[in-house]
Amino acid sequence: MLNVIGQRKIWFISSGLLVLMAIVSLFIWGLKFGIDFTGGSILEVSYSKERPTMIAVQEALTGLDLANVRLQPSGEKDYILRFEEIEETTHQNILTSLEAIEIAGVDDNTLSELRFEAVGPIIGQELKTKALQAIVIVLIFIILYIAYAFRKVSKPVASWKYGLAAIVALVHDILLVIGVFSILGHFMNVEVDILFVTALLTILGFSVHDTIVTFDRIRENLFRNQDQDFKEIVNNSINQTIIRSINTSFTTLLALLAVYFFGGKSIQNFALALILGVIVGTYSSIFLASPLLVIWNKKKE
Repeated sequence: MLNVIGQRKIWFISSGLLVLMAIVSLFIWGLKFGIDFTGGSILEVSYSKERPTMIAVQEALTGLDLANVRLQPSGEKDYILRFEEIEETTHQNILTSLEAIEIAGVDDNTLSELRFEAVGPIIGQELKTKALQAIVIVLIFIILYIAYAFRKVSKPVASWKYGLAAIVALVHDILLVIGVFSILGHFMNVEVDILFVTALLTILGFSVHDTIVTFDRIRENLFRNQDQDFKEIVNNSINQTIIRSINTSFTTLLALLAVYFFGGKSIQNFALALILGVIVGTYSSIFLASPLLVIWNKKKE
């Protein structure tokens, strides 16, 4: 049997150091926001037979005076282009230039426009605000739900503290994922977009689900073993659910890894955020949320 509660200082120190690193990274480098938040244009095109090289595409766009062009291969024959907001005339010139690219031995390589989207800076700022509001609202409703679900558990830890412990774990998970993307944005130019916000909200749901499973087992054991010490009950409950949590997370990771490697460039960052979220969410559910209950109980005593 794992002595998770007995070694809780190790988990708290490890989590504290990781969160501190994430906060320092955010303070120094921040996040590299995509056009969803900063404003700009995104163009996705597909070639019927063969995609030209990135160098050929960059050379074709050289004379169009596009600012901050970012070129991203997608699938086998597609490209995603991101640049600052442009007029319709420039949009058509881009398509003409891309279609004019010649590949040796390939004829009738027709270009198709899959999508073209423009996001203004005002809309981008509004998206930032609404994304933050969505995360805060989710956290509030989670703590209210857990407090209600555990309303009959008042001893030795009040029901609302279960919700607070879950929120601490969720904030830990979100900060670590954001911190990693801050580092990736600085060193590898990885951008965050609206899909990243979707990933964060998904992580919140996954992580709190895992935490509630452990909390529910603690609640059951509290009624069954009222003569046991609270620390023992929590540790036993973690050991009873840890295999289930790991198995659930492992099978989820297999699916996400498949999406990351075979799903195309456009959703790689989304899959990466979910992979990180599943890992840290499983960790926090086992080694952070439940031990917090024991700490608060000791302070109460």
